[in-house]
Amino acid sequence: MTSQQILHILTAPFSLGLWLGLIFAALAFYNYLRMKGELKRFKRHLSDRLEIDAAGVQKGRAEVERLRKENENLRVKVAALNELPDQRAQRDLEIFARAEKRMLISVPGFAAAWENAKNDARGEIANEESGNSLPKRVFAKLFTAPPQKTEPDKALPDVQI
Repeated sequence: MTSQQILHILTAPFSLGLWLGLIFAALAFYNYLRMKGELKRFKRHLSDRLEIDAAGVQKGRAEVERLRKENENLRVKVAALNELPDQRAQRDLEIFARAEKRMLISVPGFAAAWENAKNDARGEIANEESGNSLPKRVFAKLFTAPPQKTEPDKALPDVQI
């Protein structure tokens, strides 16, 4: 075969189409391999991300469980401390003080209003002890002035019989 025949075969329309098809096939195969590698990289990234998220969720659940146990222990401890005679008396005093404050607001029917005020105050104290609201006793102690101390012999006037 002569070079002119080879050139004629290579420039024939079928050969040009074949060369063009082979070039496109090579480009498509290259892109296929590149995308396959990219997909593997994304899968690895997703797997790593899921492992990190799972570890974070597990750590969060453990923390919530620890805090739940700690909260229960503190609630039991508060309940035990409230059973002490001194604390019980202080709790009753707090109930009566809150009830008295409510009475100043709603005076018309003293007995019914007094019972309602006492029950409301008991409910507030129960909520505070169960951890549902902030204790008002703490804030009352922090923001009120300490009582003035008086000497016993000057507190009561001398009475002569």
